[in-house]
Amino acid sequence: MANLKEIRNRIASVSSTMQITSAMKMVSAAKLKKAQDAITAMRPYADKLTELLQSLSASLDADSGSKFSDNRPVNKVLVVGITSNRGLCGAFNTNILKQCTYLAEELYAGKQVDFVAIGKKANDFLGKKYSVIANHSKIYDDLTFDNSAEVAESLMEQFTNGSYDRIEIVYNKFKNAATQIVMTEQFLPIVPIEGAENANADYIFEPSKEEIVEQLIPKSLKTQLYKGIRDSFASEHGARMTAMHKATDNATELRDQLKLTYNKARQAAITNEILEIVGGAEALNN
Repeated sequence: MANLKEIRNRIASVSSTMQITSAMKMVSAAKLKKAQDAITAMRPYADKLTELLQSLSASLDADSGSKFSDNRPVNKVLVVGITSNRGLCGAFNTNILKQCTYLAEELYAGKQVDFVAIGKKANDFLGKKYSVIANHSKIYDDLTFDNSAEVAESLMEQFTNGSYDRIEIVYNKFKNAATQIVMTEQFLPIVPIEGAENANADYIFEPSKEEIVEQLIPKSLKTQLYKGIRDSFASEHGARMTAMHKATDNATELRDQLKLTYNKARQAAITNEILEIVGGAEALNN
């Protein structure tokens, strides 16, 4: 059995760790509330805008379709991996990196697959195995629509100039603090809704349907990317809060076990001392 001093040092170490994880849990909980409110507020708008654009794009003639709907043979793929800049958030980053690896090595095996990293964890991991053409980890320093729009504009340019035939976004969708869903969304080309060709037959568009689509598509794509980053941001704090909650519970349990071990060792030491004193006194009497 370990000596008392060693057990006391372990108890102090575990207690210190428990204080840190508890503080990180509270910080993440405070940040989660703000991030959750932001994604909850914008998600209905973003989803409806995307649905509208997909429906309009599907109803356009092939010759008048948008340049963002150009469905070319897929030879070159760009994957946008959205992770966090920091760890200590459970499997949050690992799940995204596994999905990115799956896309590169299985789904698009044999094709050119490059990456855009949003988050240091994505850049550090993907940069060792694949080609990372851009790193936007600093976007979390000031997460605004304008900063996200710059990244989206770069992606749109990469598609329209023919550098890539398809662009995918991989991120964690926020469900609740304990659950994040790994999402893979096709960013470009735009995926039309099946059966939507005649959905707008009763509507009169002013200006023309083509002009509306050309003006709204860039805004829709920027909103889609911003929603993905916002979803990931909220998921990160939820995952970290959950991970730190579990870590705090484990540290508390370990501390209690160490205290029990310490008390048993102390009791055994006291008992041995009493036995030695009694034995010594008995020897003197004899």
